[in-house]
Amino acid sequence: MGKKKSIDATAQSVARNRRNFLKVSGLALAGTGLLLASCDNDDDGMKQLGGVFDLGSGDTGVLNYAFALEQLEAAFYTNVLDGSYWAGANAEEKAILEDLYNHEVNHRDWFKAAIDAIVTNSSQRLPANLEFDFSSVDFSSRISVLQTAQALEDTGVGAYNGAGIYIKTPAYLTLAGKIVSVEARHAAAIRSLINGDSDFKAFAGDDIVTEDTGLDVAYTPAKVFENAGPFIKTPFTYSDPMGS
Repeated sequence: MGKKKSIDATAQSVARNRRNFLKVSGLALAGTGLLLASCDNDDDGMKQLGGVFDLGSGDTGVLNYAFALEQLEAAFYTNVLDGSYWAGANAEEKAILEDLYNHEVNHRDWFKAAIDAIVTNSSQRLPANLEFDFSSVDFSSRISVLQTAQALEDTGVGAYNGAGIYIKTPAYLTLAGKIVSVEARHAAAIRSLINGDSDFKAFAGDDIVTEDTGLDVAYTPAKVFENAGPFIKTPFTYSDPMGS
């Protein structure tokens, strides 16, 4: 177990293709709920440490970790759709951001159901109502919203890539692979909106894809919470690495 840490309008054809790119990705999780009944809970469990929730390790630790991030993304896009930038955005951008909102809400709800299915003690489940602070985001500003969305989506991809080695149940690993592919499509769509469709380097920039290997980034929990931590108000502890 590692050391404990804590954290307090583009051409219509292009627009249509980008939107379809997201819509198809949203089907990735269809039917996956059927897998839950066959998955064993062989993790090390979770604990309350000094009244502060600990994410734990193994499968349940990773599920809690992902649940925290999906709650963050769902809360962010909820604020986006309540903001004046989205209300006044062009039809393409409104549709894309609404798709991302729907995907993240589905991801959040799936992880809650997964955790509820394998953790019988309610005190050992990550709360489903984490508090977030988006005061640094100007939801009336296109660039503020899109840059924050890019940072969160890139962080989510890196988090899933880095957490895969700690997943013990093959079914969960399969599901994580499906979700990370959707998160990567989100990140690519946001980068396309920010940089324009002609800037293909930005679509999969060398800041996230290593040029000499062609592989995406993989983040440790420490790196993930360095990026996402400023938005999270509810305190919890975690191990880095999260393996048992």
